[in-house]
Amino acid sequence: MTPPKADPKDQLLDAALMHVPFDGWSPATFNAAIKDSGLDPALARAVCPRGSVDLAVAYHRRGDAKMLEGLAEADLANLRFRDRIAKAVRLRLEAGDREAIRRGSTLFALPHHAPEGAGLLWETCDKIWTALGDTSDDVNWYSKRATLSGVYSATLLYWLGDTSEGHQATWSFLDRRIDDVMQIEKLKAQVRESPTLSRLMAGPNWLLSHIKAPRGQRDPNLPGRWTPPR
Repeated sequence: MTPPKADPKDQLLDAALMHVPFDGWSPATFNAAIKDSGLDPALARAVCPRGSVDLAVAYHRRGDAKMLEGLAEADLANLRFRDRIAKAVRLRLEAGDREAIRRGSTLFALPHHAPEGAGLLWETCDKIWTALGDTSDDVNWYSKRATLSGVYSATLLYWLGDTSEGHQATWSFLDRRIDDVMQIEKLKAQVRESPTLSRLMAGPNWLLSHIKAPRGQRDPNLPGRWTPPR
């Protein structure tokens, strides 16, 4: 039986990675990847119409896939939920080469690529929550992912500049950010339990109750849905 051919985009990505630390996710890297992979240039541009930008997106999603594999293999049963979140973020940061990730962060910080970068960040956080068993279908679906996006992006920036042994400073930073989030959750619980504050929040809570998460096979870059009141 003839073995299946490797995916052309994967071939290009593998060939590009040795050039990214020097040239970033640039046309020079893409052209070098075409040459090194031996792919037909027409095929390379067909699978990556935007050149190295498409490779940077593929690299990000490869990191997501590696993180999910790590979570599937990890023993999370005895971990507190906050520690499961920390584990997932740590696995994601360790799922790729730091210089390639740094170059990707620089690329997606550019104004014309920033919306896509934000979408990829949201996609990563959605995958983390989904892998950890989140079943929320209301406004919490958004608040969980938005909060984790803030934690993840702050930790990523800290990690990129961390020179401590084993990145221990980063993991301590991550723990502190999760502690901050847990304080917010405690405050929300106090608001719900207070009769006076509950009455004050009745209107906003009614409005928020009609916001629903996307259904089925969703595009994480698209908004959710609104359930009109009856």
